[in-house]
Amino acid sequence: MDSSTPQNYLAVIKVVGIGGGGVNAVNRMIEEGLRGVEFIAINTDAQALLMSDADVKLDVGRELTRGLGAGANPDVGRQAAEDHHEEIEEVLKGADMVFVTAGEGGGTGTGGAPVVARIARSLGALTIGVVTRPFTFEGRRRSNQAENGIETLRDEVDTLIVIPNDRLLSISDRNVSMLDAFKSADQVLLSGVQGITDLITTPGLINLDFADVKSVMQGAGSALMGIGSAQGEDRAVKAAELAIASPLLEASIDGAHGVLLSIQGGSDLGLFEINEAARLVQEVAHPEANIIFGAVIDDALGDQARVTVIAAGFDSVSPETNANNTNAAAQQAATTRAAFGSGAAQPAGVGRSPQRGGAPAFAQPSAQQKWSQPAANDDVPDDAGFDVDLPAEAETGAPAGAARKDALDFPDFLK
Repeated sequence: MDSSTPQNYLAVIKVVGIGGGGVNAVNRMIEEGLRGVEFIAINTDAQALLMSDADVKLDVGRELTRGLGAGANPDVGRQAAEDHHEEIEEVLKGADMVFVTAGEGGGTGTGGAPVVARIARSLGALTIGVVTRPFTFEGRRRSNQAENGIETLRDEVDTLIVIPNDRLLSISDRNVSMLDAFKSADQVLLSGVQGITDLITTPGLINLDFADVKSVMQGAGSALMGIGSAQGEDRAVKAAELAIASPLLEASIDGAHGVLLSIQGGSDLGLFEINEAARLVQEVAHPEANIIFGAVIDDALGDQARVTVIAAGFDSVSPETNANNTNAAAQQAATTRAAFGSGAAQPAGVGRSPQRGGAPAFAQPSAQQKWSQPAANDDVPDDAGFDVDLPAEAETGAPAGAARKDALDFPDFLK
């Protein structure tokens, strides 16, 4: 064989659905024709596993549960996965990227997902968790188990995307059936995985490779995902606005140090609208953010533009940055005390660190802030979880239209 001949090395991507929710999500991805990945279904429920069309099916806990499921007990799910450690390791070997998807709150997915993620990471794969938090109507016990499972999984993955099912209620019809509600959750899990894999596996107008994605997601910690789609004039910009103000976001993406931006549209998708959509996301992220951008042409979308934004890097603030912020805060406090006296009242805003510069205010939120969930019947406003006035942000600067449209001032990462 001629050593000078270029070889076609493709990233090996495996999607693991574990537990009932995870396997259902994998089935939905297969139905929707997600390309370029290998599907693996893992469950303690042998009957449910038989109904999956996954490439690989692994029945864990055969001795422990006799194929009858984990009974919503995460300890049983964890033990079942650990008992079949070698089998799981065998099916994950060779993967460059592994997605672990599950519905948190049950037994097999909640307990087994961290075990699968730990094995995948030990094999050197970029490991991404994409899980759902249960609906409020599923009960407090399931909710508590989900919180514990999420925290455990966070320690075992490079990046964790948590999708709060309750937020789906705000974008669903009031007459939606329970079956359709759970299908919507599966669809969002699909979007999270597809938004990343399509950037790597689908030839695009602006191509990305595995190393690009890895640069954002390796060791990134918590991540947020927003999805938007729009039609007609300025469709890409409108889709980007919807994505970064998505009800699925549990907090603002303001201050993200890493952003994956995927824009999909028909062959008539314009350069200017791509530029404006990318600029909108760039303005919201941290000024020094690593923004990985890809544009994929899919004529099946017709007049529709679809934008997926995955923001990460909120947890990865360097010790030096924290030290600098601490010193600055101490100096500011000392100056304030000197000016007002130790007992004097301070004017509003004194002593507050700016939202941008150094570590963002969102960089190290409490667990309660990151995973707070609204009541199922709360009305979620259109800009839920987003504390920036989008129109004002997008229009700041020159008079409307003029300079932007003539100059096409591209962001640095598009030059």
